[in-house]
Amino acid sequence: MFVGHGLLAFALVALAGERLGWDRPAVVRVAVLAGLFATLPDVDVVYGLAGLLGGVDAAGVAGSFWAAGNRVHRGVTHSLVVGLVTAAAVWPLARRPGDRSPRAWLPPVAGLALLGGGVAGVALLSGPLAGAIAGLFAAGAVGLVWLAGRAGLSARATAGSALVGLCTHPFGDLFTGSPPTFLYPLDATLVGERVTLAADPTLHLLGAFGVELAVVWLALFVAFRLTDRRLTRAVDRRAGLGALYGVAALALPAPTLEVSYHFVFSVLAVGSVGVVPPTSLRARLPRAAATAVATVTVAAVAYACVYALA
Repeated sequence: MFVGHGLLAFALVALAGERLGWDRPAVVRVAVLAGLFATLPDVDVVYGLAGLLGGVDAAGVAGSFWAAGNRVHRGVTHSLVVGLVTAAAVWPLARRPGDRSPRAWLPPVAGLALLGGGVAGVALLSGPLAGAIAGLFAAGAVGLVWLAGRAGLSARATAGSALVGLCTHPFGDLFTGSPPTFLYPLDATLVGERVTLAADPTLHLLGAFGVELAVVWLALFVAFRLTDRRLTRAVDRRAGLGALYGVAALALPAPTLEVSYHFVFSVLAVGSVGVVPPTSLRARLPRAAATAVATVTVAAVAYACVYALA
């Protein structure tokens, strides 16, 4: 769901902006910022880079990466409480001082103090590793606020993007792995178990992959809508070639959440049929993206059908 988090926030904010009557450029800027904020919680996987040293082959590297990363993944940065506090800090931090007087700089300083206090609190409660991850998360938030300022976005729009992005992210992780600690640092559990889509682990993986594809389709629909294009006209007939991937269900080991790399990488590679040598990048890119996603969708459906019937 790494990509899906950002695309979902982008789509939701873009649809809301259109509903509120914002002009198209503003909708795009705010929606893209929300998508960037939605990817920020996954900064906690950088700790998994330490695990790369423990792998000797492709499977070993992947296993070592997640073994290390899961020590902190879906913890501090995936908390709704932390998301709300961060969005609250972003609002004053994003306010641009009107002059050089000390009073004018109070809101940004207060925002930085709130973020810094949060990082210190995490370090005291959960140790230096969690504190370091929180610090990286806070630094990412400051960077996105700077980017929003460069794009001319108001403090209100920036904080709203942060709120949507940070608080939608954890819900996208309910289908894979262990559920996030939604209410950290509170001693309470909002969701205790992963949402199961099927008893069969392979069908569950295919269902989770289908949810991800649905989010990608929603984001594509919104992007085409914002550029006055018809999504249905952009899909090339070559997407039907994805049906050939169904035979992979007979040739490859059945994927699960624990071992899914061979399925994910191979089915995404099928989408390359949508990439063609462009004569005009501006004209070809939307068509290539739509065809690639359609091809992957056909391939995943074909795989699921063959797996279910085999």
